[in-house]
Amino acid sequence: MDDAAFNTESVAADQLKAFLERIERLEEEKAGISGDIKDVYSELKGAGFDAKVVRKLVSMRKRDHSERMEEEAILELYMSALGMSA
Repeated sequence: MDDAAFNTESVAADQLKAFLERIERLEEEKAGISGDIKDVYSELKGAGFDAKVVRKLVSMRKRDHSERMEEEAILELYMSALGMSA
């Protein structure tokens, strides 16, 4: 094996190691953030809020208004078809 091939492998290995270390660091941060989010949901439950409903609200707020309106209209249509409307 010549020096050029060895240097390429060495650089690729270093680059791969750097990527892995970044991923591992981000995974650690993600675990910490997930724990923080869990703590907030525990707090809101303690304050008398329904965590399941709040999770739904968080999900809804992530979506575009028109997308949300379309989903709600389809939901109402399906509920009506099943005799579940008020």
